[in-house]
Amino acid sequence: MDRGLAVAVERFSKLVGTALKEAAVGTSVDAARLERDATVEAFNLCCAIIDADGRHTDDELWALVAAFARHDLLPGAATPNDLRGSTLIADKRLWISTPSELFLTLKQVDERRNTVLAKTYYDESMALAHTVASLDRYPSDEELKAIVEFRKLLLDQMPSREPAAAQAGTETQAEATAAPKPEQEPAEPLEDLLAELDGLIGLSAVKEEVRLLSALLQVQKLRADRGLPVIDSNKHLVFSGNPGTGKTTVARLLARIYRSLEIVEQGHLTEVDRSGLVAGFVGQTANKVAEVFEGADGGVLLIDEAYSLIRGGEKDFGREAIDAVVKQVEDRRDSMVVILAGYPKEMAELVGANPGFSSRFPKTIHFPDYSDDELLAILNLISNKSHYDLTDDAEVAATAWFGTHERGRGFGNGRLARNLFEAAVSRHATRLVELPDLTDAQLTTLEIEDIAAVPSGQDKPPS
Repeated sequence: MDRGLAVAVERFSKLVGTALKEAAVGTSVDAARLERDATVEAFNLCCAIIDADGRHTDDELWALVAAFARHDLLPGAATPNDLRGSTLIADKRLWISTPSELFLTLKQVDERRNTVLAKTYYDESMALAHTVASLDRYPSDEELKAIVEFRKLLLDQMPSREPAAAQAGTETQAEATAAPKPEQEPAEPLEDLLAELDGLIGLSAVKEEVRLLSALLQVQKLRADRGLPVIDSNKHLVFSGNPGTGKTTVARLLARIYRSLEIVEQGHLTEVDRSGLVAGFVGQTANKVAEVFEGADGGVLLIDEAYSLIRGGEKDFGREAIDAVVKQVEDRRDSMVVILAGYPKEMAELVGANPGFSSRFPKTIHFPDYSDDELLAILNLISNKSHYDLTDDAEVAATAWFGTHERGRGFGNGRLARNLFEAAVSRHATRLVELPDLTDAQLTTLEIEDIAAVPSGQDKPPS
């Protein structure tokens, strides 16, 4: 029998038990009981994850018995049917809907002593939860969602992390060539990358999809590391959405996540569009595609406006590029990941019309347009990076300005925020140029008139 759960439970009990002993220093708490308390905590967590999907499979329950019978929390002779008929697991999923008393105790000690005991609990809980999910050959979506929600529950209770350095929606369309592979650097911790994902403005549904994907890949890696069968899942993706919705930013972050999970070796992102794949003469397109894939090998290749490959006349080589892309995706399926990106309708048509794409790109992540409030947050981020601030009135005017632009195909999203910032800065400079003795605050503050002077979505463009 696989002993993965038993090993994870022993580690949780030892490390969380040590954290509890450290928290209890100077108190009258019986230190000998604390590791036992940690083991009971591990038992509750395991049962909650097993119960998350209501399946209670034999593999899960046999592993549970093997891990906890030695701690006298379960009878050694218990069978899966015995556990299914007991109250030990039924409705246990509710246990992870609120922070446990043990976790909150560690958090309170951290707040008083400036320690990081709750971080130990968080790290070991996540490792244990993923191990439970790895007991079945393919974890259910309900289990993965339970882990994602439990992760967020704990992180919300812990000290806040630094905001993400790069924000979705502010990137510009890159004309692509195969970027040179960077020198190898150590992989970043997965938790840091997920925290960076959380720090992005908006994109709640996209974040959820990436977290679930990350959880699934972690579980699959655990099974592979223990020599257990792993269902070969396709890691290639379709990103659909209007320009400026953060597709490139998330693709770059996802490449780093894949590197952290050892899905790819280097984790760099290569961006390419039709012009980087399609040649003008017979026989050149396949070679051009091969060169791009060679440069992207070991990382992630983002093909922007991928649907444009099927747009063209009889003498167009876009369809030749599609055939070459499908071949390269198959040949390099173990060494790189490909993301197709573009407008929602066109991407659906592309994947649906080409069997090679539909079978290799089964999952689509949709990037919705930003709300007015989210665009204001992006505007403030762009402004702060350039050492500008908006007054409260300017923020109100900016929110209203965003609202004058109709959503739909071609909506600018993050680029609309950047366009407003650049136009407002230009009008700010014009307004101040003749004023004497300007203060630093005047030079770095955008006022309502700087925003109001920018033509809105309802204004006719100047002739």
